[in-house]
Amino acid sequence: MSRIGKKPIEVPTGVTINIDSNNTVTVKGPKGELTRSFSPDMTIQLEENVLTVSRPSESKEHRTLHGTTRALLSNMVEGVSKGFEKGLELIGVGYRAQKQGNKLVLNVGYSHPVEIEPEAGVEVDVPSNTKVIVKGINKERVGALAANIRDVRPPEPYKGKGIRYEGEYVRRKEGKTGK
Repeated sequence: MSRIGKKPIEVPTGVTINIDSNNTVTVKGPKGELTRSFSPDMTIQLEENVLTVSRPSESKEHRTLHGTTRALLSNMVEGVSKGFEKGLELIGVGYRAQKQGNKLVLNVGYSHPVEIEPEAGVEVDVPSNTKVIVKGINKERVGALAANIRDVRPPEPYKGKGIRYEGEYVRRKEGKTGK
């Protein structure tokens, strides 16, 4: 039995949820609005600021959709009320980030600066030249942009240089001289 799927979602004040007949859910909150279509097999109900998801049968397909649907709905509610953010750190001599207008410009050891432009609904903040914060209401988009920034120069295992998530542990290797 899906323990995540059975868990009810508490809807905070200031968040409104609209469920269409074809399982398209629109969540509006103080930070913005998100819309997503879900499988017509899942039953999504809103009763007194509590959102519940139920499944029609115990088949493998319905069991997998149950927890996924509940998790996606929970992320939508949390996104429009609190928002999501992902932190990145630049580690390396001369590695730095800066914001030029809407673009993020990274100098990470290449012969040219790398420019990344965030899509609508996701913003990039640079509190210091070695720290980048990606913010937004859609957890998928925030994570995808953070992963794209990290892919510019992923951390390497010998010196630990590169772009890593905040709090990420990079397993270090010994060099050629290590025995």
